[in-house]
Amino acid sequence: MGGEARWGWRKLDSIPFIGLCSLILASLCFDVALGIKSSSYTPADNYLINCGAPDSTLLDDGRTFKSDPQSASYLSTDENILTSITSLPKNVSPSSSSSSSSSSSFLLYLTARIFNHESMYRFLVFRPGRHWLRLYFYPLPHSTYSLTSATFTVTTDNIVLLHGFSVKDSTKSVFKEYLINITSDKFTLKFSPMKNSFAFINAIELVSAPDDLVTDSASAVFPVGDFNGLDDHAFEVSYTLNVGGPIITPKNDTLWRTWLPDGQFMIFPHGAKNVSVPPDIIKYPDGGATPLTAPHWVYATADQMAESGVSNPNFNLTWEMNVDPTFSYLIRLHFCDIVSKVLNELYFNVYVNGMLGVSSLDLSTLTSGLGIPYYKDFVINASAISNGSVIIQVGPSSTSRSSFPNAILNGVEVMKMSNSAGSLDGLFSSDGTYRGRHSRPTLKMKIAVGFVIALGVTAIALLLLGVLRRLRSPKGYEKQKTFSSWLLPLNASHCSFLSSKSKSSRSTTFPSFVSSGLNLGQFFTLNELHEATKSFDEQAVIGVGGFGKVYLGESEDGTKLAIKRGNPSSSQGINEFQTEIQMLSKLRHRHLVSLIGYCDEQSEMILVYEYMAYGPLRDHLYGSSLPHLSWRQRLEICIGAARGLHYLHTGSAQGIIHRDVKTTNILLDENFGAKVSDFGLSKAGPASLDQTHVSTAVKGSFGYLDPEYFRRQQLTEKSDVYSFGVVLFEVLCARPALDPALPREQVNLAEWAMKQHRKGLLESIIDPNIVGTITPESLRKYVEAAEKCLAEYGVDRPSMGDVLWNLEYALQLQGTSPTNFDPADNTEAKVANMDQLCRKDSEKQLIVDSSDDSGLAVGSPIFAEKFQGR
Repeated sequence: MGGEARWGWRKLDSIPFIGLCSLILASLCFDVALGIKSSSYTPADNYLINCGAPDSTLLDDGRTFKSDPQSASYLSTDENILTSITSLPKNVSPSSSSSSSSSSSFLLYLTARIFNHESMYRFLVFRPGRHWLRLYFYPLPHSTYSLTSATFTVTTDNIVLLHGFSVKDSTKSVFKEYLINITSDKFTLKFSPMKNSFAFINAIELVSAPDDLVTDSASAVFPVGDFNGLDDHAFEVSYTLNVGGPIITPKNDTLWRTWLPDGQFMIFPHGAKNVSVPPDIIKYPDGGATPLTAPHWVYATADQMAESGVSNPNFNLTWEMNVDPTFSYLIRLHFCDIVSKVLNELYFNVYVNGMLGVSSLDLSTLTSGLGIPYYKDFVINASAISNGSVIIQVGPSSTSRSSFPNAILNGVEVMKMSNSAGSLDGLFSSDGTYRGRHSRPTLKMKIAVGFVIALGVTAIALLLLGVLRRLRSPKGYEKQKTFSSWLLPLNASHCSFLSSKSKSSRSTTFPSFVSSGLNLGQFFTLNELHEATKSFDEQAVIGVGGFGKVYLGESEDGTKLAIKRGNPSSSQGINEFQTEIQMLSKLRHRHLVSLIGYCDEQSEMILVYEYMAYGPLRDHLYGSSLPHLSWRQRLEICIGAARGLHYLHTGSAQGIIHRDVKTTNILLDENFGAKVSDFGLSKAGPASLDQTHVSTAVKGSFGYLDPEYFRRQQLTEKSDVYSFGVVLFEVLCARPALDPALPREQVNLAEWAMKQHRKGLLESIIDPNIVGTITPESLRKYVEAAEKCLAEYGVDRPSMGDVLWNLEYALQLQGTSPTNFDPADNTEAKVANMDQLCRKDSEKQLIVDSSDDSGLAVGSPIFAEKFQGR
């Protein structure tokens, strides 16, 4: 697509200058054929400037661009700024007067203003809100300045639009279109030349956009859910495509946009067939899409599936557009059923970068008619654009009632979203600060580097000293290869947990976290763990996850252990290993899994836990052959987990946030007592009362992830509360938090359960095994607690202490019920057989599917290692 992409005039970076005329002539023919005028829109702010032009310029779309003298009041100048009108190409004639009507906006590229130093345009804003900002660049020839060598940055008051920008090809014009949210009554557009360079601009548009053009929320395709906070982002228009139709110029667009044909972006064009209807057929609904969303011409044309002769008729129509993979994107898809003869005939799926955006889209139900426009907004995270492309696909759904499978698309808009630095081009913020991982070296940084080098030299000297010391050690001294041995005292006593008479030879000078005063648990030698697991026998594996395998071990006195051995190739490494040790060493509670010890010998990372006989809670809810839990058992398990989390949040002065609460991290002992496990992602809470959150990268498991934490990257205890709310519904409904196999509206359990609850239909999705055993009062109190946990904003969620109180109350209400029947009661026979059932089930499910990043895979029923979905 490299060569073809240059023809994207309004929505791509550059096009051949002469090629503008060809596009415009084609659009003029289309304008005549249409014969319908677009709905009018009068912007409150409408600044149109033809920079460097001696006279105003009238375009064929009816807009007049002010000349350089007329717009001089907007430009802040000083004596060091050069204002100049560029020399015009000999074969081009400028407009001589304001009455002259140009045939296209190419006249805006014929003059320019040049800046030697930082310069600003300042505009009064009469109506704050969304505004279009359009910038025109073309490196005209000049007797003094070579505009192709100009390198500069363009910023607004708080957004970086272009950084280190230049136009190297004198045959290309560059058009940049932005949609920004202006919140004050003034707006500044700043041009800042790089060192020993200059800046230039050919034309500027600053025009108010409709208030509801882009709403605050959209559907996130990765991870699945709602994305809120679009009002906080600025956008750069990357692509605007009229699918199945010709180019639409500003003359026929309600907001002076240009819609390009989609042909060059279509993959497998032989599978697509253009379809069109007269524009007056299109009827806009009372709510939703309007002529300002997209003009009639967009909805009056479409691509549908053609009889392509392929062996499989259920193919997808596919469009691929190159984008910057370091940014997230807002994608708006336009639909209008102009192909069906009757209602409820067309059902199709929509995919974004291979992920399901909408399942069985039914335009008839959404619009209650044919020929009625509809659009859908999606947000795709940068992490899902690894190949540097946005791929849109539509394909037939299995629920289609038509004998011939079909799918349509009418229009596509792709907009780049500003990043955390407030930039649309790189990682520099508007104040010049670099927000990337590595900043430019400053004097302080150079001093810091020198200090680090000095420390390094000192460390090398200490290393040499240690080597000499070891060489002089007694013959019986055993060398240990551990990361902890570099940090801890050399003379530490050690006692084996596994056996008072260890078969391994070691010295009493072995490094130990316990003796160091850090109280980080028992240290095990690698030999001891080999003995406990029969040399890490594969038959002893009871779970596999992101960190590595979990083995069932046994000490000489018969004590069972869960031994988690890190995989050297795992993405989870020393940070999670150290965090787990440090967190669990501080915590002792009957509802938290106890860390017995660890081993970091010979580059190994091994954690030793108490053995939890009945494994993860999830395996007792679904996905296994284990007996079903009664409602009373489920309540008691949730209460135990809530007590453990409440202790985490309040058991220390600073508090600890688990950050990965889910049913595979709630383990059950031989009495079905619940204990919270897996603290590799845990974080200490705010350090002081003045702080309300911890700013950190988003980590966790999709389906349980707090949406507010995901949006703002601000972690609080209420993030755990949200995740626990998902757990409560998972316990009630006995289904995964995310299930992509279900219809789109049912994929996310939290959303689906809340919708059904609001409709009064929650009982229809409760686990059938417990239906009829729950008292209405107990269910009401339980669902009330879960609903409050899932509040959109953390401040509206209860504390874990409040959740615990509500669950205990729900248990009391259940206990007073005459219908309190436990079909899976904990009888002696079932307890006796549980170990055998668990082992049998674990043999079937030893390995967690590492390709499942949603946390949907079922872990071992003995000890579940968390899956890293990030």
